[in-house]
Amino acid sequence: MLLGKQKYTQLIKAEAQRLGFLSCGVSKADFLEAEAPRLENWLKNGFQGEMNYMENHFDKRLDPRLLVDGAKSVVSLLLNYYPNQLQNEDSYKISKYAYGQDYHFVIKDKLKTLLHFIQENIGEVSGRAFVDSAPVLDKAWAAKSGLGWIGKHSNLLTQKTGSFYFIAELIIDLELEYDSPTTDHCGTCTACIDACPTEAIVAPYVVDGSKCISYFTIELKDNLPQEMKGKFDDWMFGCDVCQDVCPWNRFSKPHNEPAFSPKDELLGFSKKDWEEITEETFRKVFQKSAVKRTKFEGIKRNINFIKE
Repeated sequence: MLLGKQKYTQLIKAEAQRLGFLSCGVSKADFLEAEAPRLENWLKNGFQGEMNYMENHFDKRLDPRLLVDGAKSVVSLLLNYYPNQLQNEDSYKISKYAYGQDYHFVIKDKLKTLLHFIQENIGEVSGRAFVDSAPVLDKAWAAKSGLGWIGKHSNLLTQKTGSFYFIAELIIDLELEYDSPTTDHCGTCTACIDACPTEAIVAPYVVDGSKCISYFTIELKDNLPQEMKGKFDDWMFGCDVCQDVCPWNRFSKPHNEPAFSPKDELLGFSKKDWEEITEETFRKVFQKSAVKRTKFEGIKRNINFIKE
């Protein structure tokens, strides 16, 4: 069976590469022992803010066998989204991951293709695809699978390509050859902690989600807190500051996924253009984009908060 496991693992990794994934790692579908106390403390401190969904399914977040019957392996995958071009400098900023089409759909399609390939080439394998829409601790699994280490800003980091990529998983009931975690290469660097505009990185490796600009501009549905006035650094959807200042992101290379290419307006719009954007233009520019999550009213609220 050992030969089988090795062969199957190689097959899956080769197909993942063919589908355009940056890398693929595999870990045993087991209880995430080290993560349990961390998650518990994070929730106890209220770092989830109004993201109440983070409190749900505590057990499922830590044990993939509760999500997929008979789960044996977690196949973690990274997909690069670092853009070729950046927005106009005189602009309100959008997180790079949202430049193109909504990644959920793009990645889900690739994962379905990968699962179908596994079933066609290996046999009767059951599993589920996950793209941050279910209680799965993506970063923990990717780190366990040797795809990178979790940095002080709590994002997954790799020495070769930094952190501008999506993480997704296939949890399957097939035993594979498992990868080993890599080592932490943050060293004494505190660039991300020092640069965070709202001081959301409250300690190395600990982010208070309720203080993060991404949380305010995307998750928070109420009025934005007045004490955050002047701290958004022109970010109207998400925030990339902790990634932009990370030395490992010097090695980021542009993606080659056509679906992630942005509309010209997104790159070219000035602050004035964003301030005057109509709902019709918003719908056109963000037709299949993750930005639709905040809705037109949300973007207008964020812009008004920044410019006032």
